[in-house]
Amino acid sequence: MTGYAIIKLGGKQYVVREGEKLLVDRLDLAENKTFKPDVIFEGGDGKAELSPKGQPVTAKVLAHVQGDKIRIGKYRRRTGYRRHTGFRSKLTQIQIESIGAKPATRRASATTSRTGTPKTAATGTRKTAAKPKASTQEEA
Repeated sequence: MTGYAIIKLGGKQYVVREGEKLLVDRLDLAENKTFKPDVIFEGGDGKAELSPKGQPVTAKVLAHVQGDKIRIGKYRRRTGYRRHTGFRSKLTQIQIESIGAKPATRRASATTSRTGTPKTAATGTRKTAAKPKASTQEEA
């Protein structure tokens, strides 16, 4: 497990840790979908790597929400000019599920090879079925 990573989403960069929730600009993904954002930097545990290869960050979309309302007012003195508008940004709440690659699971077990033939425990070589010996006895 790595300490932190810097990811890039929507033209902005975020410092994230595993298990962290954050609000980002609206993403075009459905809720409960996982995705892998671009990783710029990965650091922690005494090592740092710029644009790491094979070390994905996995994030999950939790919900699509709106930000706080921002009130905008224009005013010019002595003229009676007043205008008010508002704005609410559209955001997506995401959760960082994992940073770094998980150990790959082995499809074939340690005792069988890909072909399904059993291996011997000591040498790791395949056992082959014994072929019947041809009899060379002559009938008298």
